[in-house]
Amino acid sequence: MKITSVDVFRIKGNMGWNYVVCRVNTDEGISGFGEIGVPFGTGNTGGFSMTADVAKLIIGMDPMKIELTWETIFRKAYWTTAGGALEIGAMSGLDIALWDIKGKAYNMPVYELLGGKTRDKLRAYASQIMFDWEPKVSIPLTRTEDYAKAAKKAVADGFDCVKVDPVMIDPKGGIMGMDADWQTRGLMKNEVLSIAVDRMNAVRDAVGAKVDIICELHGLTDTNTAIQLGREIDGLKCLCMEEPVIPLNVESMVEIARNVKTPLAGGERIFTRWGYREFLEKRALRVLQPDLGTVGGLTEGKKVADMANIYDVFIQYHTCGSPIALAAALQLEAVIPNFLIHEHLGRYGYDDTIATCTYDYQPKDGLFEIPDLPGIGQELTEETMKNADLKVTVK
Repeated sequence: MKITSVDVFRIKGNMGWNYVVCRVNTDEGISGFGEIGVPFGTGNTGGFSMTADVAKLIIGMDPMKIELTWETIFRKAYWTTAGGALEIGAMSGLDIALWDIKGKAYNMPVYELLGGKTRDKLRAYASQIMFDWEPKVSIPLTRTEDYAKAAKKAVADGFDCVKVDPVMIDPKGGIMGMDADWQTRGLMKNEVLSIAVDRMNAVRDAVGAKVDIICELHGLTDTNTAIQLGREIDGLKCLCMEEPVIPLNVESMVEIARNVKTPLAGGERIFTRWGYREFLEKRALRVLQPDLGTVGGLTEGKKVADMANIYDVFIQYHTCGSPIALAAALQLEAVIPNFLIHEHLGRYGYDDTIATCTYDYQPKDGLFEIPDLPGIGQELTEETMKNADLKVTVK
């Protein structure tokens, strides 16, 4: 079998999100789908272009030789060996597509090829409830009481864990530091700290002791402010505190870990097993959150999980793309013994998100069943590919 061409699509999503998906085609008529994990933020168009460039390296190769293909891209693309969302993202999407091809060729789900299931259902949590928990729209929440209401909606949907960022949205509705008075780095003003703590307390009071809470910080705090906030919320017994600082200085994460009781999580902006090595060796993170669309695909996502298992560190793959990304994560989460919980965004329930792909996978009572179709169990619809905002074919 040979790779004959690669199609790259950018699909417009809602509220500024755009999904970058590739389809790898072969001379035996089998095609596989993968996703590049850059659906939001700057660089989305770059992810599309980068994937088209990187795809040139694998034309003519045997798609069944996935390790060889991974190494070929990693070494020949040059910049990939230093990591980075776009470079590693491109090879990640292509890698996922190759596993999809292999599963279809052998007529079995990818989880069987990766070692078989270690569980039949996957616990999920309701992610980013500071944008409310609604089936059609996301609204930045400013009032403390609305954080409590959103948490209750998620629990009513069957989730026993929710994730909330108490500092991302300022009292005026600005997002990620748009208001100069909303100081989340340096040292938090008491007003800012009090509002953040009140939001966390409101969520805990709303859901009770039996529901877990993940405190998300998106790297908006620094070492000082993360410790300030962490010490204030330690009594809430959160499952973990996510991305308290950006991952460019592992010692910052180590210092926070030594000064707060809540376990630290992170990883959506850490790339390949090389990027995770020091965080594991220095015991900086207790939960790793690689995105399969930027960590190096299913191939590397499995290796990172195996590395983490040595250190008793658990895995929650970061999922924030189209249903292609969702399906890929479910396949690998079914296999790894150190799976912790699956991230589920409300946008996966939006009609336009569901319509991009052939199948609709949703949790029931906070649990996902694992797709058992050949490959990753998901494909873009013909209509989605036809109407893609950007598309290119590499031969």
